Amino acid sequence: MAAPRDYYQVLGVAEAATTDEIKKAFRRLAKQYHPDRNPNNPQAAERFKEINEAHDVLSDADKRKKYDQMRRYGAFGNPEGGGPRRGRAAPQGSGDFDISDLGGLGDIFSSIFGRRGGAGREAEPEDTETEVTIPFRVAALGGAVPITLAMSEVCPTCGGNGAAKGATISTCPECKGRGTVSFGQGGFAVNRPCPVCRGKGTVPSQRCPTCQGSGEVRVEKRINVDIPAGVEEGARIRLRNQGPKGRGDLIVQIHIAPDRFFRREGLDLIGVVPINLAQALLGSRIKVKTLDDKRVVLRIPPGTQHGQKFRIPAHGIEKNGRRGDMYVEAHVTLPEKLSAEEQEAVKSFAEKAGLKY
Repeated sequence: MAAPRDYYQVLGVAEAATTDEIKKAFRRLAKQYHPDRNPNNPQAAERFKEINEAHDVLSDADKRKKYDQMRRYGAFGNPEGGGPRRGRAAPQGSGDFDISDLGGLGDIFSSIFGRRGGAGREAEPEDTETEVTIPFRVAALGGAVPITLAMSEVCPTCGGNGAAKGATISTCPECKGRGTVSFGQGGFAVNRPCPVCRGKGTVPSQRCPTCQGSGEVRVEKRINVDIPAGVEEGARIRLRNQGPKGRGDLIVQIHIAPDRFFRREGLDLIGVVPINLAQALLGSRIKVKTLDDKRVVLRIPPGTQHGQKFRIPAHGIEKNGRRGDMYVEAHVTLPEKLSAEEQEAVKSFAEKAGLKY
């Protein structure tokens, strides 16, 4: 049986990669293999899960340290692609080596050190990560955003036992009910889930026709994500027990689409409003739409300069009991062409005002 893939190889990074390099590699691969972009490709879904597992371990300093220690003992094959190193004993003091927080690696590591074993026991639930891009105004005001993810759920036909209706369930002849088989030899042997019973320790006389005996099916799951008002770019929202089969959490990373009018600086909003030359020179009153679609009358004083900002108090983003302001940035627009009569009028004005041209 092949050794599990090396997480550095999964992300395509060097062993000495920095946290930023790992993050960049993860984002690039996650976008490429995201189930939403590959709706009919189960291989992409598995690759996406593998990428998430690798990022979860390598982006966490403590988990990465433990992973590297296990890697040195050949649990994942050497970098040249060989199998586990043979004749190596487990590290001294391995009884105190806590590997319970390594997510998907728990099945392998626990079998090495005798932790959390036993047939039919499910692995600890893992977090699943995804990304979503939301409108600027939803990020500022809050709201619900629906997302659809391809994930594993308990098979509704067999209830997860992998057996067809009326089939008998018996002890797996390959692993004798342990749920695991060993590979390697000498002082270092690694247990893996049994390929016959898939770690359950039992086999049905006839497999479930819906899930082909796996006990789970891939479904398109629709989830509403509650976005808090004032959420910022890159924020991560944790949805409890929304992972595959209702176990583990779903972590949603937020990206914010730009708005055609507003931009954000902290809790303040800045919107650009075009005014013509006459309004800038003589002053005017204009109506400005706020973030919540109200209209505010703004007085533009005579002699307003291009880029000048005007503050509208308490019309910015509200977060944690604080609210920012809204600023209107005036952009003076000039006509691209003038008629002969208009040119004479401008020349007359320039001469009277002492403006050179």
